[in-house]
Amino acid sequence: MSTDALASAPPKIAAPTPAVRAKSESALMRFVVSTVVIVVLLLVWEAACLMGFVKVQILPPPHAVFLKFIESIKPQEAFDSSKMNYLQWLVSGELIHDAISSMGRVLVGFLIGGGLGLVLGLAMGASNLVYDLLNPLVQILRPIPPIAYIPLSILWFGLGNPPAYFLIALGAFFPVLINTIAGVRNVDSIYIRAAQNLGASQMTMFLRVIIPAAMPYILTGVKVGIGVAFIVVIVAEMIAVNNGLGYRITEAREFFWSDKIIVGMFTIGMLGLLLDILISKLNNHLLRWHRGMEH
Repeated sequence: MSTDALASAPPKIAAPTPAVRAKSESALMRFVVSTVVIVVLLLVWEAACLMGFVKVQILPPPHAVFLKFIESIKPQEAFDSSKMNYLQWLVSGELIHDAISSMGRVLVGFLIGGGLGLVLGLAMGASNLVYDLLNPLVQILRPIPPIAYIPLSILWFGLGNPPAYFLIALGAFFPVLINTIAGVRNVDSIYIRAAQNLGASQMTMFLRVIIPAAMPYILTGVKVGIGVAFIVVIVAEMIAVNNGLGYRITEAREFFWSDKIIVGMFTIGMLGLLLDILISKLNNHLLRWHRGMEH
């Protein structure tokens, strides 16, 4: 074959290896099984409501919940270009506005609490002196649920976003702190000795060895902290805030709108699932080296 023919030939795409194909098939199978389980549960729920086994005032059927969901995400007013642009109008539905408010509080509170927990956890994990000084206080405060701070948070910060940020930060602080301490203090001594033999400085060892080795623990703390933050934000919005998913669920409870309650609960679950997927993607990206060493 001539050189020109070789140059014009399209590049060959490598076929996926058996391991890659098996992994893809396994992921597809898990997705199919999970979807089937959800569909079956919805069908059983719908049938139980239609056959009268459950009062629809207490537990409305899935189709009623779906209709309420569609109603909640629709804009409440007709589009008026003099008041807002089309994108603002499109996301002006009550449920979207509440979801954005709740998610914003979760992210702000988590960044405050998780950031402080990460910094303090690294310090306590790396320094025996800092650990000995602060660990007794941490162990005293850690078992206290964030909800117990609600009266103090309202007394200190009043109503609105500040007490919600405080409670969410408190809820996210301890999972990140405890997991970061455990990660730093459980770094394999082989890594430490290898870095010392290569002449690494203390700062280089901390940044290039200890933190990467502790990353699986840290990301676990982040995942747990996000979950706690979602619990706390709903409780905070039920008490101290006049918007958000928690506030809307409380409002629906007072008027016995059970379909609206379930819509709020479903939205919380979907937001939690979205954050879980994003954290898992981040986990897979940051821990590529860790999986490579396992294989």
